[in-house]
Amino acid sequence: MAGEPIKPKSAGDVASAKAEARKGGRLPEAKPSAAEDIAAFVAKARAMSPHRPGARGRLVFALDATMSRQPTWDMACALQADMFREAASLGSLDIRLVYYRGFNECRATGWISDSAQLARLMGKIDCQGGSTQIGKVLSEARREAVASGVRAVVFVGDAMEEEVDDLCAKAGELGLLKVPVFMFQEGHDATAEQAFREIARLTGGAWCRFDPGAAAQLRELLRAAAAYAAGGREALLALSRTASGAAALIGQIK
Repeated sequence: MAGEPIKPKSAGDVASAKAEARKGGRLPEAKPSAAEDIAAFVAKARAMSPHRPGARGRLVFALDATMSRQPTWDMACALQADMFREAASLGSLDIRLVYYRGFNECRATGWISDSAQLARLMGKIDCQGGSTQIGKVLSEARREAVASGVRAVVFVGDAMEEEVDDLCAKAGELGLLKVPVFMFQEGHDATAEQAFREIARLTGGAWCRFDPGAAAQLRELLRAAAAYAAGGREALLALSRTASGAAALIGQIK
């Protein structure tokens, strides 16, 4: 009868069944182990990575757009062109904007290669009250990393109101894909700092704090992230010789 529990078979029953199956040629081939599946998945993802010579750099630019973030959102709008300018000296850069706000709203743009277009899009978005949705940001970054390749993720925020273990699990998946997350924290919230540092560590990225309203500090951090996305660790190392933001990141990334 459907729904009735099935009586477990003894070891002898299982062995007899396998023997009969082998005689009749009905024993299916052993399936790959979970470790083999994971290895195949990671190999496929790396094959799609934009780290190949001549490939365009791709950066996921994620922002907390809850109500308290309006001043920083406006500041980021003004500074985002600096990321494109920094990358232009090294190659090219595509940016995908991801943001969350309000009640359960988390959105992403397409890939953008023009700073004016990104500025127009950001200018149409206003911040709304709501809880953090960092987990959705990390999930979107992972999906895009597998689908089309991502060199780095930048997140700018000041709070964390989610289960940190869930965030760490998602961060670990990005770490397997070799996608570092640069967590740029505004302010001194201790809970956010603990989570942001762990996300950065698990992905091979970096955590840095900037003071509230400090446009110059955020500009340097965004320039450094863009340099990494466009030219890799070597480009970030070169920039670190003259820029404080790059120097703050280079010592942390793996």
